[in-house]
Amino acid sequence: MNATLTCEAIPGHPDFRRLDGIAGIAVDLRYATPDNFVGRDLYTPLDCNWLHKDAAAALERAVAWLAERKPEYQLLVLDALRPQRVQEQLWQALQGTELLGYIADPARGSIHSFGMALDVTLLDAEGRELDMGTGFDDLSERSHPALEQQLLARGELSEAHLANRRWLRDAMLQAGWQGINSEWWHFDCGDRLQVRRDYARVL
Repeated sequence: MNATLTCEAIPGHPDFRRLDGIAGIAVDLRYATPDNFVGRDLYTPLDCNWLHKDAAAALERAVAWLAERKPEYQLLVLDALRPQRVQEQLWQALQGTELLGYIADPARGSIHSFGMALDVTLLDAEGRELDMGTGFDDLSERSHPALEQQLLARGELSEAHLANRRWLRDAMLQAGWQGINSEWWHFDCGDRLQVRRDYARVL
């Protein structure tokens, strides 16, 4: 069994950095509000404003890349560290639905629970979220990067939607993040198997 630590033990831990210590990003943790697919605050009283230091460094690289090439845009973090106990709540919330494929089985562990994944989007110069064709946590095919060309051909996504998603993806991928096929907003820092093997899971 890999090392574990509790969310309450994160403050002051040398392997973790607070999101508000990372320059150039905005933060709106949606699971600390009712504005998510479950419809309730899942984080309070936990403090989930954290990333593993390796992911924080990769986020800083993405910020720097974007600042150089598209300075009017800013990364908005929607979710970062998600403790195992919250992942279990999400897993339970989707039992018996067709949406279970969107949630990592807690038995295996979400990369969020290691502080090594981000849900993220872009803000424009006025601080408004860019139109990505769907909102965050829209668990439908229109959120799937793997289907973008088909969705474009069917008129369900526009060239502007795809251009906005490309700016987000380019900023993240060049900094060492990896996207997934089903959510345009989700990125893992490095290889999932390696993360599950080498990093501590936050309970």
